[in-house]
Amino acid sequence: MAQKKMPERMCIGCQTMHPKKELIRIVRSPEGEYSVDLTGKKSGRGAYLCKKRECFEQARKAHRFERSFQAQIDPVIYDDLERELFREGGHG
Repeated sequence: MAQKKMPERMCIGCQTMHPKKELIRIVRSPEGEYSVDLTGKKSGRGAYLCKKRECFEQARKAHRFERSFQAQIDPVIYDDLERELFREGGHG
């Protein structure tokens, strides 16, 4: 019996491939709202990130979120995403 292939995605921070389930998806909804998608099922354009603060900071510094979403991102949105990703007891 053939083994099922695990889908992989690239972290926009460290630029390495990881199994999709190990990454966090950031999504831009059709309305233009950004959020953390822990289910991986929200509709909209997604970008994947390791669960490490360094990857978030690296992606932000290199403007990889803008490249992935093909849009300018307000610094306030970055702050909101960072809070959502790394709040007390969270990841990173």
